[in-house]
Amino acid sequence: MQLTGAEIVVECLKEQGVDTVFGYPGGTILNVYDALYKHSSEITHILTSHEQGAAHAADGYARATGKVGVCLATSGPGATNLVTGIATAYMDSVPVVAITCNVNLPLLGKDSFQEVDIAGVTMPITKHSYIVKDITRLADTIRKAFAIAKEGRPGPVLVDITKDVTAVSFEYEKQTPAAICSSCKYTKEDIEKAVSLIKESKRPFIYVGGGAVISGASKEVRQLSELMDSPVCDTLMAKGVMDGHHERYTGMIGMHGTKASNLGVSECDLLVALGARFSDRVVGNAAMFASRARVLHIDIDAAEINKNIKTEASVVGDLKEILTLINQELPKMEHKEWNAHIKELKEKYPLNYDESALSCPYIMEEIDKVTGGDAVITTDVGQHQMWAAQYYKYSHPRTFLSSGGLGTMGYGLGACIGAKVGNPDKICINIAGDGCFRMNMNELATASRYQIPIIEVVINNHVLGMVRQWQTLFYEKRYSQTVLDDGVDFCMVAKGLGCEAIRVTRKEEVADALTRAIEMKKPVLIECVIPEDDKVFPMVPAGAPISEVFDATDLEKKK
Repeated sequence: MQLTGAEIVVECLKEQGVDTVFGYPGGTILNVYDALYKHSSEITHILTSHEQGAAHAADGYARATGKVGVCLATSGPGATNLVTGIATAYMDSVPVVAITCNVNLPLLGKDSFQEVDIAGVTMPITKHSYIVKDITRLADTIRKAFAIAKEGRPGPVLVDITKDVTAVSFEYEKQTPAAICSSCKYTKEDIEKAVSLIKESKRPFIYVGGGAVISGASKEVRQLSELMDSPVCDTLMAKGVMDGHHERYTGMIGMHGTKASNLGVSECDLLVALGARFSDRVVGNAAMFASRARVLHIDIDAAEINKNIKTEASVVGDLKEILTLINQELPKMEHKEWNAHIKELKEKYPLNYDESALSCPYIMEEIDKVTGGDAVITTDVGQHQMWAAQYYKYSHPRTFLSSGGLGTMGYGLGACIGAKVGNPDKICINIAGDGCFRMNMNELATASRYQIPIIEVVINNHVLGMVRQWQTLFYEKRYSQTVLDDGVDFCMVAKGLGCEAIRVTRKEEVADALTRAIEMKKPVLIECVIPEDDKVFPMVPAGAPISEVFDATDLEKKK
């Protein structure tokens, strides 16, 4: 049947099973929005307050559901406002399709009003970027975009369409999306080598990354840990793959990882890296990382093998598929002395904080209690992000959404909206610092407009906390541009944007505030005022080996 380009865009979205998109209209994309208007009963459009919020919402939707997130924007500044969100998704391997429209084909390259080469701009931060100038290629390009976003190591894809393509008509024929091909790149010998290394180890340690979430390999990771009789640590992106309550779980690894994880990995003789990329925030000094261990690296992206850390062996392919094969070949192993040592490290170096005053660790523990550990937690970036990773016990994957690779302040609120839209039956809570909240607080208006019942917890210490922590420890307390002690009233801002607001200043108020917010079933901001000099511990100085992890007690001993 003959359809306009705009109608073809909508039909292709329907082909892919898209039920929700996030975006902001403008001149060049008007034809697409007109087509969406006619299909509003099939595709829900969430109008965000800013295009960056749309990109983050699509990202949060994708992470929380495992589906492809979709965002829309017009040309020029509309398209460039998506860039930070696209880069965030790219760094964390999140499948997002961003659809933008550009000026008419005859106007391209002439510095026309609101013209930007967005395909060129986003080339380094997408798996692929397209500009469609021919209606005959439109449908196939959109289909390819979704396939590329999902296949292998997922990531964002941008499709830019000139406005005239959305206006002209062409024959459209519905297609069923093809199954994503297996990314099998490993051999039987690779599996055998991996099994052999595991069997030979006496002090194994499993290091889990975000690829385990993407692959859906939580069950297989937990089975592997049982067969190997091995402790397990995770990265920021892998929360919930291993049950945070499990005795084998040692906590996060890296700059703000636990001492048990950092010291254990430094002492192990085999490190099994699962869907992880050995980020600098994990390994610290790469030359000294896991220096006593042979490294077995399993990842879907061959480019990650030996990129940051030299491996003894590797297996390239889908993690769930590979672990299924390895688990079939492994006998039940036993490492009593090693596990006893790791248990001793956990008992000797537990996470701890000052319990005398209201603090973010306490708030996270209360959120865990009030929600029964069954909420979806999103975060912005900074101290609160680390505390959220440390003190809430994640039991399931896709329940902790955070900007790990890019470290995007302002990510969490949009992501929380997307997560709630994708999981309407889940309690969705964003943990934000006061600095981060200032960046995208306007998205509270989006939650209010659609009455999306998210909870925004603002940890207000009146400073840029993580930067201040570094200034305190490494810059002789020169607090350059990190004090935010001004007249902004976050509760009044929230109410002004149509949300409920609660201010908490004492520990005794936290549980009640959370319970009330959940019962309201509407968007609520809870401002929690904490001391300005609370610090995230443990900590590893930049460039130091992770074995040099220290905490507040160690600092006191040095005085």
